Amino acid sequence: MPEANALSVAVEMALRQRDDARRSLQDARSASQAAQAQLDQLEGYARETQNRWGMRPNAAVQPEVMYHHYQFMDRLGHAAGLQTDVVGQHAERVGAAERSLLEAELRLASLKKLVEKRQRDALQAQMRREQKQTDERAALQYRQSFNGS
Repeated sequence: MPEANALSVAVEMALRQRDDARRSLQDARSASQAAQAQLDQLEGYARETQNRWGMRPNAAVQPEVMYHHYQFMDRLGHAAGLQTDVVGQHAERVGAAERSLLEAELRLASLKKLVEKRQRDALQAQMRREQKQTDERAALQYRQSFNGS
């Protein structure tokens, strides 16, 4: 029975690890979605700003204003580039969390299979013992009836 106890403890630990891996994956996905939303917001703001500047085709704009606009757009583009890197890092974390969850699920499944096999083996051993006892009782009764007659 200590082996069965050890297996049940191992299954419980594997369940906890699987649940932790699942929560980690959910957290990683949420963070990835938030990072993507921030990138989308930056890109949308950049498009909106660029479109506002493009609405005045014949407007005279002072060079200083154009310089500041281009400088602002460069900074916005740089921020979007940095955020793209962050989105990529989050995608890697999601992939690692998915692999971790898969490993935890495989370990749990293999432990459950082992427990089932051990239970099946124990049941078969019990059935063999019972059959042996039944056979021995039948043989004893046969000998007693044969010797008694």
